Amino acid sequence: MGFADLLDEVGGFGRYQWLHVTLISLPGLLMASQNLLNNFVSGIPEHHCSLLSNYSVHNLSHYQTVLTSLINKLFHFVFYLLFRYVEPQWQLLGANSSANASHAQTEECLDGWTYDRSEFLATTVSEWDLVCSLRPLKQMIQTIYMGGVLTGAIIYGGLSDRFGRRSVLIWSYLQLGVLGCSAALSPSYSAYCVFRFLSGMAVSGVILNGVSLKVEWIPTKERTIVGTLTSFFFTFGQMILAGLAYWLRDWRKLQVVTCAPQFLFFAYSWWYSESARWLVLNRRSDEALKSLHRVARINGKPEMIDKLTLEVTCLPRGQSSFSCTFTCPVVYPVSLPVSRFSTSFAYYGLAMDLQKFGVSIYLMQIIFGAVDFPAKLLALGMLSYLGRRVSQAACLFLSALVIFTNIFVPTDMQTIRTTLACLGKGFTSASFTTVYLYTGELYPTVIRQTGMGFVSTFARVGSMAAPAVLILDEVLPALPSVVYGGAAVLAGFFACFLPETLNVPLPDTIEDVEEKCDKSCHSVMIITSS
Repeated sequence: MGFADLLDEVGGFGRYQWLHVTLISLPGLLMASQNLLNNFVSGIPEHHCSLLSNYSVHNLSHYQTVLTSLINKLFHFVFYLLFRYVEPQWQLLGANSSANASHAQTEECLDGWTYDRSEFLATTVSEWDLVCSLRPLKQMIQTIYMGGVLTGAIIYGGLSDRFGRRSVLIWSYLQLGVLGCSAALSPSYSAYCVFRFLSGMAVSGVILNGVSLKVEWIPTKERTIVGTLTSFFFTFGQMILAGLAYWLRDWRKLQVVTCAPQFLFFAYSWWYSESARWLVLNRRSDEALKSLHRVARINGKPEMIDKLTLEVTCLPRGQSSFSCTFTCPVVYPVSLPVSRFSTSFAYYGLAMDLQKFGVSIYLMQIIFGAVDFPAKLLALGMLSYLGRRVSQAACLFLSALVIFTNIFVPTDMQTIRTTLACLGKGFTSASFTTVYLYTGELYPTVIRQTGMGFVSTFARVGSMAAPAVLILDEVLPALPSVVYGGAAVLAGFFACFLPETLNVPLPDTIEDVEEKCDKSCHSVMIITSS
C-alpha cells in the first residue's frame, strides 16, 4: 500500500490536515514582511544638506533657507547627489527668482543631511546617512539578507533531509524570532547586516520545511487547491506589512513587530507531527506508525489504529538510502533552477523598488499585494485543469510580454506604466505559486529538502541580482526591463520540458523518479493496513 493510500485510510484531508496546514501557513503572513521589509526600514526620505552653522537664518522661512543652501542634481527620481553653496546666494530670495547662481562655488554636505520626517520617522538611511555616495549600501542590506536566505536553503535543506522537517522548522522559528528582534537593537550598519543575514537563513528554514511538511501530509487530490490557497497568506502578509509600516514609520519598531510573533509560532510548532513519509524512509517506521495513529485519532478514525501495523519487507536499495546515483534527465538540474531564478529575479525586480512609481510607497505595497488575489485564483484554475507545466510556462511568458510592453509606454504615462507593472508582478506571483508546488512534487521524499534547497539557491541568486540590475537604468532606462523579460522568456522555454505532476502521487524514492538503480535488497520496516 502506497503512502497516498495510507493517508486516505486515516481520514484523507480531515481535521488534522486542516489544523496542520493552517498552523504552518500562519507564519506566511510575516514571511512577506521579511522579504520586502527593506522597502520600509530602508526607505529614502526627502533630504538636503544641513546648513552651515554660521548662516544667519533667523528671518528666513524654511523654504528660503533650503533654496539658498542647496543645488539638487536630480538623476533619477530620488537618486540625487546634493551639494551646497559655499557662500549664501541671497540674490535667489529676491523677486526675480530666476537669478543665475550656476557659477557659484559649491561643496559637499560636510555637516551631514537633514531629513524630511513626513513619510518616515526613522529609517536605516536616515540613521546611518546612506545617501549620495553611500546610497548603494541601502540595496546592499537586501542583497546581504538574500545571501542569508541562499545560505539557509543550502544548509537547512540538507539538515532537514537528515534530521527531519519538524525539528529544523522549530529551530528556524526560534532563530528568526531572536535574531530578528536583535536586529532592531543594532548599534551600527554592519551589525544590522549581520543580523539580517542570519534572519534570512531562518526564513529559508521556515519556508522550505513548511512547504515540505504541508505537502507530505496532504492527499494527492487536494495538493493543488491547498498549495494555492495557502499562498494567499503571503499575499495578505504584503498588505499587513504596508499597514504596519504606515502605522509605525520607525524602522526599529517595525523590525520588532514583524519578528516577535515568531516566538508564538515556535511555541505551538511542537504540536506538529513529523512527516511519516520521511520517518519510514529513514527506518523509523515505529515513529511513523505513532504519527499515523495520532492523525487517525484526530480525524475521527479510531478504528484505523488497530488496522495499521508494521511488517518487514524487502525493498530495493535507495528507497531509504543515498547509495544510488541520482541520474535524472537534464530537465531536472537545468529547468527547475532556471525557472526559480527567473521567477525570483523578475518578482523582486518589480517589488523592491516601489519608490520609483511616484505614488505613496504604502499604497503601492497594498496595490502590489492586492493584485496577487486574481493572479493566484487564475493560477489555481490553470493548475487544476491545465497542469503544472503549462501553467508555469504560460505565467512566465505572460510576465515577459507585460514587461516588454512596458518598455514602449512613455514615462509621462505613469498610470499605464504602474498598471502594467502590477500586471507583470501578478503573473510572476502566479509563477511563484506554481513553481513552489511543482518543486515539492518533482523531488522524491528522500531528497526533497535537498532538492528544494538546491533550486532555492538559484531563486535567491535571482533575488540578489534583481536590485543590482536596477542600476542599469542610468545607462539605458529600458535595460532592466529587457533583462527581466529576457530571463522570463528563457525560463518559460525550459519549463516546457518539465514532466507533468497533476494528480500524480508524490515520489518517495529515487526509483520513483529515475527507475534505474542497484537491484540489491535490504530489509526495512514499512507500514501496511490489514
